[in-house]
Amino acid sequence: MVGATATAALATVPSAAGAKPGGTDAPVLAKVSLTVNGQRRDLELDTRTSLLDAAREHLHLTGSKKGCDHGQCGACTMIVDGRRINSCLTLAVMHQGAEITTIEGLGQPDNLHPMQAAFVKHDGYQCGYCTPGQICSAVAVLAEIKAGIPSHVTADLNAPMQVTEAEIRERMSGNICRCGAYSNIVEAMTEVTGRPA
Repeated sequence: MVGATATAALATVPSAAGAKPGGTDAPVLAKVSLTVNGQRRDLELDTRTSLLDAAREHLHLTGSKKGCDHGQCGACTMIVDGRRINSCLTLAVMHQGAEITTIEGLGQPDNLHPMQAAFVKHDGYQCGYCTPGQICSAVAVLAEIKAGIPSHVTADLNAPMQVTEAEIRERMSGNICRCGAYSNIVEAMTEVTGRPA
């Protein structure tokens, strides 16, 4: 169908159930309770709201960034129930009752988290846009290694897990730094593990 014929045919298609004429459907809202940076937060959100948008737009925690909005850059990384996730790819309603840590929950300017301090010391950032996601991911990566969770480059699954440059680079590969501060990020993470950078 083309032109007027297609338009006429579409006009005869019934609207979706409950849809209002003119395409002005009201959003479906849901109540969501999250513990964000140690504080319980109760929200009423459109069920389509990503966890990233809930944090940025509803809780005004703007540290986590919207980079690609496709889960490819890692700028939106948050720690949810101890695991790092791309918050742009998950809906807030999926995390009812979850413990969420954003960059604001790791540390503040007068009381930096050791990873934040190491990033400053080793210049693990340049423009800083990806840095909150990099730091949240770095904290979670070291926790993964400590918990013995293997990666693609783990050579021996039966040996104690080691923090190596190869492990760090593999595990951090989902966090893109367009400025190219990768070697400095590895140095910062290595220092936090207690090994010389």
